[in-house]
Amino acid sequence: MKTNRRIASLAVLAIAAAAALPAAAQTVTLKVHHFLPGTSNVHLNLIKPWCDKIAKESGDKLKCQIYPAMQLGGTPAQLFDQARDGVADIVWTIPTYSAGRFSKSEVFELPFFTRSGRGSSQAFWTYVNAHALDEYKGVKPLWLHTNDGSSFHLSAAKGVKTLDELKGLKIRAATRLNSRMLAALGATPVQMPLPAVPEAMAKGVIDGAMVPWEGVPAAKLQEIAKSHLDVPAGAPKFANSIFAFVMNQARYDALPAELKKVIDANAGAEASAWAGGTGFDSVVAANHKLATDRGNVVNALADAELTRWIKASESVDDEWVKEVTAKGANGKALLDAARALIQQFDR
Repeated sequence: MKTNRRIASLAVLAIAAAAALPAAAQTVTLKVHHFLPGTSNVHLNLIKPWCDKIAKESGDKLKCQIYPAMQLGGTPAQLFDQARDGVADIVWTIPTYSAGRFSKSEVFELPFFTRSGRGSSQAFWTYVNAHALDEYKGVKPLWLHTNDGSSFHLSAAKGVKTLDELKGLKIRAATRLNSRMLAALGATPVQMPLPAVPEAMAKGVIDGAMVPWEGVPAAKLQEIAKSHLDVPAGAPKFANSIFAFVMNQARYDALPAELKKVIDANAGAEASAWAGGTGFDSVVAANHKLATDRGNVVNALADAELTRWIKASESVDDEWVKEVTAKGANGKALLDAARALIQQFDR
């Protein structure tokens, strides 16, 4: 009997000791959700390496379970809310897929605004933290970044070189400001997420798509498109999209201090610059070559033609300023602040 009581006592002590272990001794698995396939550049070269890094630096106390291609359900436009509501612990998304909710942040999607992923991502992180954090309530931004800037990828073999040739074409847009720019240029915008582009273009629903070179392989645009259009070298890109890698705030707050430090060390301005540079800028040349190797035509606007396109789209900036001001912010001041940060980081 004494032996049995002793064993029982030891068992109770063992259970109590296990319960008393600090939370940091337990493995925390983070559910990470995004809308691109598991073969995509962002999955393989951004999200997975980031997850591997926090696992290593935490001694495997932090791990990710990554769910690509909306495997947890919902639509790309719902991803931000999934992070806020705890459906996922972390998401990577385009916030402006939820139209009208990130009006201050979307200044970085204005036409002819950014030049590179790395520089504009540093500017975007700095801008949001100074002027637009209220748009990210319920989540903790880890990185905020842009892409390498959108180019045109078109079905027509001869391509487009002038504003007149663009008029009337049905072109995919990623966000509402992309759509406004296309309309201002005389095209017909068709707004859709990237995964919908290949079928729409292959079936002739659209004549082309605005997509960064980074996204070309994921949408197989080197195969579907016959021609492509870039801005002149060194010029600001046609348009951009903003991206957010954000964590449920309550999930972050519940982490022990040592694991918060690991997350914090892999978040912020430098992480944002890494995302824009490594994830987007670094693959442009290789993806460009995918198109030229297939014999596709790659055009670039002449400088004088670029001036026409910029002038034709100026109304998009003005409309954005009016809308943001109507919501209670100082649209002109925000635009000036964003441009100043672009001058600082993206030149």
